[in-house]
Amino acid sequence: MRIEIRHVSMTYQSPDGELEALRDVSFEVADGSFVSIVGPSGCGKSTLLSLIAGLERPTEGAILLDGEAVTAPTEKVGFMPQRDQLFEWRTIWRNVMLGPEIRGEDTKARQAAVRALLEQYALAGFAGKQPAQLSGGMRQRCALIRTLAVEPSVLLLDEPFSALDYQTRLAVSADISRIIRQTNKTAVLVTHDISEAISMSDRIVVLTHRPGRLRSVHDLDAFADVPVLERRAMPAFQAMFNTIWEELDVNVS
Repeated sequence: MRIEIRHVSMTYQSPDGELEALRDVSFEVADGSFVSIVGPSGCGKSTLLSLIAGLERPTEGAILLDGEAVTAPTEKVGFMPQRDQLFEWRTIWRNVMLGPEIRGEDTKARQAAVRALLEQYALAGFAGKQPAQLSGGMRQRCALIRTLAVEPSVLLLDEPFSALDYQTRLAVSADISRIIRQTNKTAVLVTHDISEAISMSDRIVVLTHRPGRLRSVHDLDAFADVPVLERRAMPAFQAMFNTIWEELDVNVS
């Protein structure tokens, strides 16, 4: 599913007056591609995800999914937040089946599809466990399977690895990148980690300081078909990192 961000601006009303989060942002996410959004803290990265998800509506401009304007939350979009938000009182199976259960789609076919995901990613043996019995990385994989269980066309990931330690973060980001690509989803990741963005993405969108504006877009053709962890060893990796780092240090007025 293709995503189009067309001249999007977003202004919030606060007790102290208006707060301009985004200003005239435009870019596209091709069907089946993985795009990361990076930028300084407070530049509107997470706001963009909320707009794509239909949780908020832009002050100006439009968000389109396959040419249709997003005006409200849609079943086409799955959202994976910073924390796994697994319910501790539910088993892993009941957590990953939460979406179909709420939608009234807890069918044998859907159960079989979710079981296949658990088996594929070595979690089937933990279906009857509680979340507290799993490691942080396993919990994040469960959170992704829960998101995939409702079969969205678009996945939005809001810094989903930020709570993990460095080693676990590397492993889980590689796992989740592989899962997303194998399921052929269109994905948008918000992250503060430039290395993570380069490792996982097809393109990187760089925003300026608030109000967030489009600073640059980098196509990562040099890394095409290279696994996540192997990208970090490529000579082009450090060059791309340095380029984006310098861009993030520029406060465009």
